[in-house]
Amino acid sequence: MEHNNKPVHVLFTSVGRRVELLRAFRRAYQTLGIDGHIIALDIDPLAPALQIADRRYMVPRLSSPNYIPTLLEICRREQVQLIFPLIDPDIPMLARHRAALEATGARLAVVAAEAAALVGDKWLTYQFFERLDLPTPRSWLPEQRNTFPDYPLFIKPRAGSAAKHTYKVTNDRELDFFLDYVPEPIIQEYLPGAEITNDVICTLDSEPLAVVSRRRMEVRWGEVAKGVTMYDPTIARACVRIARALPAVGPITVQCIMKDDTPCFTEINARFGGGSPLGIAAGVDSPAMLLARAAGIPFEAPPLGSYQTGLHITRFDDSFFLSEEHREQMARNHL
Repeated sequence: MEHNNKPVHVLFTSVGRRVELLRAFRRAYQTLGIDGHIIALDIDPLAPALQIADRRYMVPRLSSPNYIPTLLEICRREQVQLIFPLIDPDIPMLARHRAALEATGARLAVVAAEAAALVGDKWLTYQFFERLDLPTPRSWLPEQRNTFPDYPLFIKPRAGSAAKHTYKVTNDRELDFFLDYVPEPIIQEYLPGAEITNDVICTLDSEPLAVVSRRRMEVRWGEVAKGVTMYDPTIARACVRIARALPAVGPITVQCIMKDDTPCFTEINARFGGGSPLGIAAGVDSPAMLLARAAGIPFEAPPLGSYQTGLHITRFDDSFFLSEEHREQMARNHL
């Protein structure tokens, strides 16, 4: 289809291994018939997804005082319209500097600072689910140890991501060790059921557009390696409630674990999930939805559950090969 719309330039922070997602955005440009650049940032010149971008920049680490000034200059230089974070630590930083970033003409697909704090702290997320009266695993802080139930338990950091420092605990000895080992832990009842990841797509004005649910079958490096799409109307409706209450801005990922026949909600990642290409392949073209909104093109959101269920994903390693000269060129690609 052809449109006389201005280009839509999209910037992704910390692109890392997100090759499939950037390819999905490139297909969405073609589907919609609009122009625009994919701009990718990372601190590592060997980040694979940099090879998919039209423009690529090495940036300072998030903790550097030069990070935000560098990001602002890239946004101005590239006339960025949309910014998507791809890892959890970027979210609160972008949210805190929303005014400066959006003054460049960009829109942030990032939740407000208060919501960023809520999703970044698993204890606050647990309390959020309870306020919504949604099922969630019983949870405790270390000082509440005398109220813990029988084993097994599950322990994880309040501020963790990518499944780092998460452990099943089966006895007092293990609990003593992990309470000391895991940074700022939260303790939860252990749920052995299926883990369901839900991609929830919202507009930048917090209007829910779509929910895609997928059951994790195998996880590697904190991301799904094998999975399958499914649909549960109870889960979908709950995800819409969560998105509205947060409120979500752009894509978020909602996690739940089944306890018998009940979904217990556990976490929210306020960004594209690592397995989002499965939902896109199943028929919910979230890149096209978001690009169409930015370009002012009508794009009707599908009804809840109107995607292909039983669609499996099985991932494999692929490679880009860079000469030393190419790698050095990538590493020099600063402002």
